[in-house]
Amino acid sequence: MQAHKGEIVKLATVTVVTFALAAIAGVGAQAPAFKRTVLQQGDISVPGREAVTAVAEFQPGSSPGRHSHPGEEVGYVLEGRVLLEQEGKPAVTLNAGQPFLIPAGTIHNATNTGATTARVLATYIVEKGKPLTTLAATK
Repeated sequence: MQAHKGEIVKLATVTVVTFALAAIAGVGAQAPAFKRTVLQQGDISVPGREAVTAVAEFQPGSSPGRHSHPGEEVGYVLEGRVLLEQEGKPAVTLNAGQPFLIPAGTIHNATNTGATTARVLATYIVEKGKPLTTLAATK
C-alpha cells in the first residue's frame, strides 16, 4: 500500500509540474505582430497574372516593414487605423471603411497607429510565379 501511495504522489507531482510549465510557456506566447493570411489565389484573364486575396492583421504599433509587390494592391481597411506610407507620396492615415490602391512595384509600408488590432483586406493582381512580397532596403 505504501508503494502505491508513493506512485500516486509522484504522478500528481509530475502532473502539477507539467501544467505549471505549460502555463509558463503560454504566458510568453503572443500573437504575431503582423500576419498575412492568403484567402484565395488563382488565375485571371490576363496572361501571366494571378489574383491573390489576403487579410493582414497588425497588432498596435506593428508593420510588415518596407516592401513591394510585383503588381497592384487594392485594399480596404476592415478594422482599426493604419498609416500608409508610399514612396513619392505623402503618408496618409486610413481608418476602418477606407480603401487604398498601391501601384505595382511601389515601395510602401503600413503601420498600425491605433490601440487595437488593425485588419486589412487586400487583393493583389501580380505576376504569376513571383514572390508576393519583396522586402525593401532599410532607409
